[in-house]
Amino acid sequence: MRAPDFWYRMPAGPLAAALAPAAWAWRMVTERRWRQARPWTPPVPVICIGNVVAGGAGKTPVALSLGERLAARGVRLHFLSRGHGGSLAGPVRVDPDRHTAADVGDEPLLLAAAAPAWVSRDRPAGIRAAVAAGATAVVMDDGFQNPSVAKSLSLLVVDGRRGFGNGFIIPAGPLREPVVSALARAYAVVLMGPDEAGVGATVGGQRPVLRAHLKPAPEASALAGRRVLAFAGIGHPQRFFDTLHDLGARVVASRAFADHHRYGTAEVDALLRQARVLDALPVTTVKDAVRIPEERRAQVTALPVIVNWESEPALDRVLETVLAPVLPPVLPPVLTTHAR
Repeated sequence: MRAPDFWYRMPAGPLAAALAPAAWAWRMVTERRWRQARPWTPPVPVICIGNVVAGGAGKTPVALSLGERLAARGVRLHFLSRGHGGSLAGPVRVDPDRHTAADVGDEPLLLAAAAPAWVSRDRPAGIRAAVAAGATAVVMDDGFQNPSVAKSLSLLVVDGRRGFGNGFIIPAGPLREPVVSALARAYAVVLMGPDEAGVGATVGGQRPVLRAHLKPAPEASALAGRRVLAFAGIGHPQRFFDTLHDLGARVVASRAFADHHRYGTAEVDALLRQARVLDALPVTTVKDAVRIPEERRAQVTALPVIVNWESEPALDRVLETVLAPVLPPVLPPVLTTHAR
């Protein structure tokens, strides 16, 4: 679905007020689920990358960034995802050569390109499968609102431009739960991009804030000066279009689709024809690219992005709070004697 514009309109308007009773019902159901939950405690550290709003905030790039850092330190990391948009309930280990986005969803395919990744709607079962396959730590992409697993560390990713929206719970606003309850379960907040929505003031020192932003990978510089037709089916397509503008690309046309939109062959062909008419390069996100039919994928350029952390030492200190037991021992330096 596409997030309604009124979700991010401040102050909240009459439509949000009219939907407030339904939002109250959503909140009551969520709170009852947490009260009744009996979370399972996994045998390995579990880091959950979540958010408090419906739609994209940058969770998957953060998960990939953490996975890269942990793997570099010798942690046998596996990823776990619900597999939103996929048909397989799991637990199943994602095989990019065999599975498609229709099978496992788009994010798991991106995660599996970096480290072993599992899809499981039953999160405890997914973690058990990962541990049986050798994982010494698991990074969950989403699952912050899922009470079935006791997380070792939860990071709440927040888009600095959109923040917490109008402050209302679904369907009156974008919140999956009240901000106060989300902060109570989070160890730290990952603030993505400039803080235009006053996220820091809302957090108010209750939790550490790790500042970061998404930036295009170095190879994206080739798009500078190019005419492009941009299209995206992510939580906030405009953010992708703005990134292309910032790169210096000439966006001559753009098309926004719903988050996790599954592209049909005829639909992609129409975009390719439009790009040819405009003498433009068709460009989309890496998340969208895996949802394009394989026979058309090579005709579209995918823009990769990476997370740039403002303070990597601060991030490492947060990770070390839970990962010390599984980090390989640091060996003393080897002293060598040089012959004269």
